[in-house]
Amino acid sequence: MRNKGRIAALLLAAALIALAVSACGKNGGKSGELRTVKFSEVIRSIFYAPHYVAMSRGFFEDEGLNVDMNTAQGSDKGAAALIAGTADISLVGPETTIYIFNQKGEKTLKAFHQLTDKDGSFLLSREQLDDFEWSDLSGKTVLGWRPGSAPQMVLNSMLIKEGTEGVNVITNIASPALAGAFASGQGDFIQLFEPVASTLVQEGRAHYVASLGEAFGEFPETSYVATSDYIKNHPDVIQSFVNAVAKGAEWLNTASDDDIAKALAPFFEGTSDELILQSVNRYKNQGTWPTHPELTQGQFDTLQNVLVENGVLKDAERVANMDDIVDMSFVHKLGKTE
Repeated sequence: MRNKGRIAALLLAAALIALAVSACGKNGGKSGELRTVKFSEVIRSIFYAPHYVAMSRGFFEDEGLNVDMNTAQGSDKGAAALIAGTADISLVGPETTIYIFNQKGEKTLKAFHQLTDKDGSFLLSREQLDDFEWSDLSGKTVLGWRPGSAPQMVLNSMLIKEGTEGVNVITNIASPALAGAFASGQGDFIQLFEPVASTLVQEGRAHYVASLGEAFGEFPETSYVATSDYIKNHPDVIQSFVNAVAKGAEWLNTASDDDIAKALAPFFEGTSDELILQSVNRYKNQGTWPTHPELTQGQFDTLQNVLVENGVLKDAERVANMDDIVDMSFVHKLGKTE
């Protein structure tokens, strides 16, 4: 009887150890509770699908992280949240790191993961246009994004590139109100992200005419950014965050349509599976999500050229050393075992 009791005790102990090991595995090998990361996204868009996949599929939890997400509605607000300490990590335009660096304040920001390398907006028209040319915008009104934002600057640089003049771009309508303003009769064209763009088209209120991402080409539109101090003090959190998002992007490339729609649906209530998948495929087809999410020197040069061209950065204010505001060391460790 004593032996049976001893064996039972050993079996119970083994079971408890197995449960503990399993729990560690779910937390990426990290012991203890999940670490909460205060996260701010610039807007809600399928443009950032890999991030939502990482949340819904549990990739962040696998890495030991709990992501507490809010939507800032602007890169300026997302950057301000980092400086104020109300966010640990923000998904914003990397130009914010340049602006903060040039202010020479107590805090600097660094981009550590390049989520997208194309603009994510699409140009829609009120009237059907069979053969759109950029010159069709001359004398027309476009509902666009706030001054200094990445989509606004990409559109303006595109107009400069095409030599299109006389375009009235409205930039004082808040992004959540853009689609409603167009639906109510304002503007001849509108610049929107997915899934709002496809929703407006499906409702018969607009017609698709062009992808700014395809037309403009490679552009580092949105990066994960944190303060230099946070990155220095929490390198394990940053690495875990990068790992999780990279898993999300990889999963998107192989998952079935049903699984993709199921993963993204909680973040886009009221949007049909059909529109979710159409939006994902539209971004996939234009090469939005890089296989290796690194902000390269070439992309950084393109970014600064666009900022100068749009008058938000003086030529003398260019950041000479990209490493001052970019740290891709965590991306370089992807796929490598410790």
